[in-house]
Amino acid sequence: MNETTKNFFERLKSVFKNKKLLRGTRITYGVAWNLILLIMIVMIIGAGFAAGVGAGYFASLVKDEKIRSYKQMKKDIYDYEETSEIYFANQVYLGKLRTDLDREKITIKEIPEQLKHAVIATEDEYFYEHQGIVPKALFRAIFQELTNSSVQSGGSTLTQQLIKNQILTNEVSFDRKAKEVLLALRLEKFFEKDEILEAYLNVSPFGRNSSGQNIAGVLSASKGIFGVEPKDLNIPQAAYIAGLPQSPFGYTPFTNKGTIKENLEPGLKRMKTVLFRMHEEGYITTKEYEDALNYNIVNDFIEPLPSTIEKYPYLTFEVENRAIKLLAKILAEKDGLTENDLNENESLKDKYLTLADRDLRQNGYRIHTTIDKDIYDKMQEVKNQYDGYGPTFTKIVKNDEGIDEEVQEPVQIGAVLIENKTGKIISFVGGRDFNIEQTNHATRSKRPIGSTMKPLLVYAPAMEMGKLAPGSIIADTETGIRSDSGKPWPQNYVAGRYYGLVTAREALAKSHNVSAVKVYKDIIGQRPAAYLEKMGFSSVVEEDYQNYSTALGSLKYGATVEETVNAFTSFTNEGKFIDSYMIDRIEDHQGNIIYEHNVESVDVFSPQTAFLTIDMMREVFRSGTASSVPKMLKFSSDWAGKTGTSNDYKDSWLVASNPNVTFGTWIGYDQPKSLYSKAYGDYNVRNYKIWSMLINGAFDANPELINPKESFKMPGGIVKRSYCAISGKLPSEACARAGLVQTDYFNANFVPSEVDDSLIVSRYVTIHGNKYLALDSTPAEFSESGLMLNPDFINTIAGTSLQDIKQLIPEHSKLSSILVPYAKISDNGVAPATVNASINANTISWTPSSSNDVIGYRIYTHSGQKVDSVKADSGLTRSVGNGSYYVVAVDIAGRESAPSNIVKTGDIETDNNQEEDNEQTEEQNEESSNKEDAIENETPPTPEPDKERSQDSITESASGRKKY
Repeated sequence: MNETTKNFFERLKSVFKNKKLLRGTRITYGVAWNLILLIMIVMIIGAGFAAGVGAGYFASLVKDEKIRSYKQMKKDIYDYEETSEIYFANQVYLGKLRTDLDREKITIKEIPEQLKHAVIATEDEYFYEHQGIVPKALFRAIFQELTNSSVQSGGSTLTQQLIKNQILTNEVSFDRKAKEVLLALRLEKFFEKDEILEAYLNVSPFGRNSSGQNIAGVLSASKGIFGVEPKDLNIPQAAYIAGLPQSPFGYTPFTNKGTIKENLEPGLKRMKTVLFRMHEEGYITTKEYEDALNYNIVNDFIEPLPSTIEKYPYLTFEVENRAIKLLAKILAEKDGLTENDLNENESLKDKYLTLADRDLRQNGYRIHTTIDKDIYDKMQEVKNQYDGYGPTFTKIVKNDEGIDEEVQEPVQIGAVLIENKTGKIISFVGGRDFNIEQTNHATRSKRPIGSTMKPLLVYAPAMEMGKLAPGSIIADTETGIRSDSGKPWPQNYVAGRYYGLVTAREALAKSHNVSAVKVYKDIIGQRPAAYLEKMGFSSVVEEDYQNYSTALGSLKYGATVEETVNAFTSFTNEGKFIDSYMIDRIEDHQGNIIYEHNVESVDVFSPQTAFLTIDMMREVFRSGTASSVPKMLKFSSDWAGKTGTSNDYKDSWLVASNPNVTFGTWIGYDQPKSLYSKAYGDYNVRNYKIWSMLINGAFDANPELINPKESFKMPGGIVKRSYCAISGKLPSEACARAGLVQTDYFNANFVPSEVDDSLIVSRYVTIHGNKYLALDSTPAEFSESGLMLNPDFINTIAGTSLQDIKQLIPEHSKLSSILVPYAKISDNGVAPATVNASINANTISWTPSSSNDVIGYRIYTHSGQKVDSVKADSGLTRSVGNGSYYVVAVDIAGRESAPSNIVKTGDIETDNNQEEDNEQTEEQNEESSNKEDAIENETPPTPEPDKERSQDSITESASGRKKY
């Protein structure tokens, strides 16, 4: 130690030995220490007071927040909206239902690590360390809020954000923030970190997808922005998605129309921020970071994807409507209400439909349908390619802004394919173009169904009642009903034409309107329209029970294609109606089945009636109105069905069944107008062609379903019997001699038991071209003998409304060899009126008698010797030899008129006696003429044929009540 250092320590030592200095230091230290203690005490007391005040304030903010249980918390955070999905049959994915928000659920195990790291690094770097809140960040956020300073970083953890999204609101207030903190702490107590992260990644908004639709959840984001599953995201893609929740619509690359934004810089800058934080937290390497920064992510933004509605509009809306109705029923049942309760209370029904609609759009249901995707797609393709519908019209309508614009009005189509045994709707065609017309013409549009109604309402019910069989004879003659214009109603396809005596089988195959109404008149008192209600027609009203026009398809409110096709399946199911359906089952987002269709049947017809109707409808394709269809098909099947046309060519129908399926089509305009068009050909054939093309397309897609190997099976209780083709009764000898014995199927309970009495062998005479039965006193020389209809049978089958008895056996009828007599003419006891004779060379002529019952004439010589007999319809002249003659008229009773004047031929002189004889004859003629009375049963006038067009048509006003 040197001298200087030594001196320093000595001086320092002397300082500490200075008593005055030491006393002053002690005083200063004591004061300072006491002051420090005082400050510390004050601070502790102040902090405690502040903490107490803060705690009290916090308690006051959350005092109304109920303590939530684990079960309630779980329900709250996992109860997020998820888009419902539709599936074709066999679990083939179709797409999503309409919704304002596209969201799909994903589990934490399906989310890649880089996406989780990106979100945590950006939104909550201490996620795996904190217990729900980060005090430092929370205090900073509070300070910024109190001082209104600029926000440097958020104060909410992922847990808090989840609470805000799922339980609370976005309200900016201390009240909401306090509750958020409390619930975040409680949530962390109940749930694992991965559970919280999974919920957050499923609920957070992520802007818009490439279709312009709002999206939420990372699954919808990755598929809607980049077109990949989350597991396939690369680092920059994951970073881009992770950056979106801070400002979803500011950073999203798409507009609400699905186009890419012009300014993508905000989203790209945000992505780089996320990448920086991922690198800073050590989630990615420096090379990965640099590569990601240089990656051109704009190239990964996908093109707009067609939505389910755009690709399958008719199907999507139809499934949606049906699902809402099913869910409304389920929700009502949970509240103790029945379907009838809803149907009887419109406001109640509307309430549950609204709840069901909301439920469907929020809860991620999986709706499994019966629609075969391959068949459905093929039918839409065929429908779009067919160019033979008919002319398209344009009409002027006012748009929403009140401006006139042209709108296309094409021929529309509705078609439905149903599986017989289950009622499954396999496929349908809703219309030509959803953008032009949104009405589903297969399931929603109600139209007159024309003659398609005949087997449903007329022939099958009549057979069920035992009133008819395929071989029963119907008199296709005037019904006695008149339309409003006073003309006979109904008319057959060819106006004014009647087909006479036809079998029910032929009448159905050829679609004779008059025959159908004749049968319907016989059974209308038994209210056959009840059968329609059993077969699912939903709009039958009392008026339809009473009007004859219902027999020809004129329901007051019409019927849909689905209802009509569905009704025909009753015949294929041995008379049991099975309601059609499109939704097989509905599952919730957890896979629980909340609805499953149960196939039920309703007894409508006996198996025997069902088979007989099927067998009759086979003739429609063999020789009837659809006989051209089999040649259009690329496969052969046992088809049975019916065509139909409404009034004025406005609707054309074809519905047919084979043992597996029933398929029907309708074509027409939305605003009903005639389908007639020379350029496109027969309107019915146009419908038959599209029917054939559609079923051919279905065959291409699923041949086993569309073309079964088996035919319709005949049930027990069916027998084959011979019958007379005139009466439908058991054949008589006369019927057999006429070659009119036929065979057909019968219900064993209703086989004919009476022998035919429709034919007789008898004498007849011809008066004015009409045949009458001869009397016993009718001279044989003027009568003929032959096979003819029994007048009693005529009266029974034709009734008193028959205006022209020749309608029974028209020309070219297979029965034309059978004579049709009028009833017997009774003897009026008066001799016929005298005729006047004249001579020209050796030909004698005479005027016809004015009496209506004259059957012939006799020529006598002056001496009274009969020279010849001439039938009334054989001409009024005869060649004679030289001599004097007179002529008398002969009536049906054999009574002669007074002689005519005498005429002579040759050179014989007329003497005084001859003149006297002529004068006497003239006096007798005058006397006879004075005594002549009108005879009974004059020839009925032949009505003029009605030239008004008619086809498989209906007259709306022709009802039984009005016309009788």
